[in-house]
Amino acid sequence: MIVPFEHVLAMASALFVLGLTCTLVRRQLIMILIGVEIMLNAAALALVGASAFWQQVDGQVFVVLLMAITASEVAVALAMVFYLRHRKGTIVADQFNRMHG
Repeated sequence: MIVPFEHVLAMASALFVLGLTCTLVRRQLIMILIGVEIMLNAAALALVGASAFWQQVDGQVFVVLLMAITASEVAVALAMVFYLRHRKGTIVADQFNRMHG
């Protein structure tokens, strides 16, 4: 492995913290979704780094499945954002406090 495993984990943890910060601080739904995407990419980076470190393919296979789940999550979430924008006229998350199951 060319890059040390500790550097890969440091980069993945930095990305995860940035995504978590974006998710918690921002109020717009699009920015919250981007923060979640960054956190999922950080997890994928850690899995690929661990897979290369231990010379197993399991982490890379799991990342491919994670990418498929992420793509479907983005499609459904963006459809929900467009629907809520049409319905309420805003995408600020504080305005959606009446969404009960």
